[in-house]
Amino acid sequence: MIEFLKANWSDILSHIAQHVWLVFISIAIAIVIALPMGILITRQKRLRGPILGIANVMQTIPSLALFGFLIPLPFIGGIGPRTAIVALVFYALLPIIRNTVTGILGVDKSVREAAVAMGMTDRQVLFKVELPLAMSVILTGVRVAVVITIGVAIIAAEVSAGGLGEYIFRGLRMDDSRLLLAGAVPSALMALIADFGFTIIEKRFDPTVMRATKARNTPLRMIAWLTLFLGIAVMIYAAWRAIHPQSNVGLSHGHVTVGSKDFTESVLLAEIVAQMLEAQNIEVDRRFDLAGNLSHTALVSGQIDLYPEYTGTAFTSILHHQTISDPKVVYDQVKQEYASNFEVEVSAPLGFENTFAILVRGEDARRLNLKTISDAARYTPQWRAGFGQDFMSRQDGYPGFSRAYGLRFASVNEMALDLTYTALASRKVDLIAGNSTDGRIAALDLVQLEDDRHYFPPYEAVFLARKDALGRVNELRQLLQKLSGAISTEEMRKLNYEVDGQKRDKRIIVHEWLIKNGFV
Repeated sequence: MIEFLKANWSDILSHIAQHVWLVFISIAIAIVIALPMGILITRQKRLRGPILGIANVMQTIPSLALFGFLIPLPFIGGIGPRTAIVALVFYALLPIIRNTVTGILGVDKSVREAAVAMGMTDRQVLFKVELPLAMSVILTGVRVAVVITIGVAIIAAEVSAGGLGEYIFRGLRMDDSRLLLAGAVPSALMALIADFGFTIIEKRFDPTVMRATKARNTPLRMIAWLTLFLGIAVMIYAAWRAIHPQSNVGLSHGHVTVGSKDFTESVLLAEIVAQMLEAQNIEVDRRFDLAGNLSHTALVSGQIDLYPEYTGTAFTSILHHQTISDPKVVYDQVKQEYASNFEVEVSAPLGFENTFAILVRGEDARRLNLKTISDAARYTPQWRAGFGQDFMSRQDGYPGFSRAYGLRFASVNEMALDLTYTALASRKVDLIAGNSTDGRIAALDLVQLEDDRHYFPPYEAVFLARKDALGRVNELRQLLQKLSGAISTEEMRKLNYEVDGQKRDKRIIVHEWLIKNGFV
């Protein structure tokens, strides 16, 4: 872990800065919206129920579902920090609004009446009496909102907004505790520091404890100021890191935004294109680790220029066709429909196929002499299955797969795809649906069962690229042509294993592969 921190301290600090920046901007916007709204509904009682009700509903919407609603929307949607900030603002509104109302309505009526008797206007009563007396309660709401936002901001990595969630999701995908700790520990410390800092500030505004703690306030005040200083320093660093990579824009021969899905192989393929473009002095913006079909949404809406995809996935999940087994027919139809429907070109196949891999433990395959999925079907009533959410919901996934082979399981567990490998190896489940090029198959001594009924469609790896990007950057088309047939299944599996098995950095692995194959 120490060696990992030494090698990656700058990147970790950068992700901490991104996380702090997301939280700071979101909370600032939430305060600007929620504080006036809270004041309004203390004056307009009829609005109290509807506004608090809407804020409550926003709080209950799962974060990934909220991202799904926001991404297609103009102005506030898309991928990147903007969408994440909008979602985080929604989650931060309720505690601030609620505590603003509670604090103002909790001011003693006799104090308010005395202020009116002295000739104060409603505005003066609000700013000179109610808000100062309610400030401690309002700050409690802000503290709760900050702590909630720090936690929810982890999910921002799913829409390429950066932050510590990138380390956590990478750690889950690679089963790497170092990455998990690099994301979870700073996030937890951030929440504790924020909670402690705001608690000190709350006491400063609480009239019931102000006098009693006045003598002890000096060291606490110093801690609060130090925390504020560190927070500002981290935000300045985040801003510097945001603009520093742009210092070479003047030397750029173009700009391409490269996307990827949220698993190792997709990121590796996207990184290959990114480094090849950078070798030709083209500026690259990386939008990696996009969950589900966010990569397709981002491509069609023009937020990314290309990303790696698989023909079978495009054919069934995006174009919603019934599965067929002929690779050429699938490729030709995907190419034709993407061009006409989305103004997107499909590259030539990269040379390998990544189909769903039905996996069991090697020892079980050898003990029971399992070669095909049909061989395993007789044992599945006693087995527990573990499938990723994608496999469970897709047209070419579990529903049709179980019907095609007549499978029944003792239990079917839906979980994150990367965790299914760990669950299988640790005997928590007995069969999973992984990826055929995954390096963990060999690393964990797993066996892929043959799809003897040819249920799964062909999944040839390709790149999907917007036509306007290909016209804007001529080198992009030439680069994709160079990658045609350039990666074998075995080679892709080795690259995946270098990341998932050997825990090596993706950029280094890709750079070595490009040099070895003469691409840079």
